[in-house]
Amino acid sequence: MSNIAQINDTKVSIINFKSIPVVTTEMLADFYGTDIDNIRQNFSRNVERFVEGKHFYKLEGSELKAFKNSVTNCHAVKKNARIVNLWTERGAARHAKMLDTDQAWEVFEKLEDCYFAVQTARQGNSKAERVALNDAVNMLVAKTKHLNFSEAYKLIHQRFAINGIDEIPYDMLPIAVAYVHQLIALFSQDKQTQPDQHADATARHMLWLNHWWSEFGSTIIKLSPSMGHGIHDHFKFGAESARQVVGRDVYMPIFELSKTHNWHGGGMGYKQLKECGLVKVS
Repeated sequence: MSNIAQINDTKVSIINFKSIPVVTTEMLADFYGTDIDNIRQNFSRNVERFVEGKHFYKLEGSELKAFKNSVTNCHAVKKNARIVNLWTERGAARHAKMLDTDQAWEVFEKLEDCYFAVQTARQGNSKAERVALNDAVNMLVAKTKHLNFSEAYKLIHQRFAINGIDEIPYDMLPIAVAYVHQLIALFSQDKQTQPDQHADATARHMLWLNHWWSEFGSTIIKLSPSMGHGIHDHFKFGAESARQVVGRDVYMPIFELSKTHNWHGGGMGYKQLKECGLVKVS
């Protein structure tokens, strides 16, 4: 709520609801140079032209109480209000059209450029909102024999550089769910039982690179989120394909080796990786 916009030479705190900028009826009346009753009457007379969730949000009860507690602008919402309408950019445009005054249109253009254009990513999520993600993780664990819940959630933590799934921004939850479903599809593929020498060697290198990424990936993501997230999936999906190639007898010893390796003290030669388990090559 700390973002500021300048409208009519006045600095205004931008109010966000569900990660998008909105304005109250009081704010809209002040911006457009009219009174609150006029805004309400225009809405009442043209209510069929407004779609809830698209042009406005209607708040009441506990949702309204939570919103009142979250806004920093104490004048934006009256303390005794029992129902509050929050207008989106499209809702504000409808009101400007109904008023059809020079001031309304001029101010709406400023709102478009300086107020509604500011998108603030909502941080975190609620337990109810991450049900789909938890369901996807349950399915992932059920369809794999080598992942437990702790390991499954760790994949998500590494993917989004977080310590817990409650830290995933609300807008990123669908991406997180899609990521888990990608893992499910990958883990469901048939395993290769007899890899050739080149596939075996490539798989061992890939597994080691993935452990390197587990060690340093979160730092790289913080330094460059777009680059880090872009390469993350290649390490994780590549490692899973490698596990399918070499099997548990190889990837677990490599995992154990990675836990004791001094990552800041030097590299790991292929000879050591090759000694991790035995793979029969046809």
